[in-house]
Amino acid sequence: ACAGMRGAGLLVAGRLSPDHPFVRWAASVSLATLAAFVTLAVVAPTGALALIPLSGRLLGLGAALAVLASCGGLLAPLRAGLGGTLLGSVLG
Repeated sequence: ACAGMRGAGLLVAGRLSPDHPFVRWAASVSLATLAAFVTLAVVAPTGALALIPLSGRLLGLGAALAVLASCGGLLAPLRAGLGGTLLGSVLG
């Protein structure tokens, strides 16, 4: 059943333009889901991340967002976020 759904998705997606309302809706839903997971990971983490204080996690998130807004890309914001989280865990 899962393979059939994937195949149907490929057939439909191949015929839709990037500006199609369904494609824009699917992109919006995926971004909202990602935002929810990031929020959950920052506010109520489990595992090793739960040992880092909230201030450290927020510092890391802020650093990553600042670098993303100024530079773009993915690697530099990732490094800034990790560095900010480490710094926040030491200071917090």
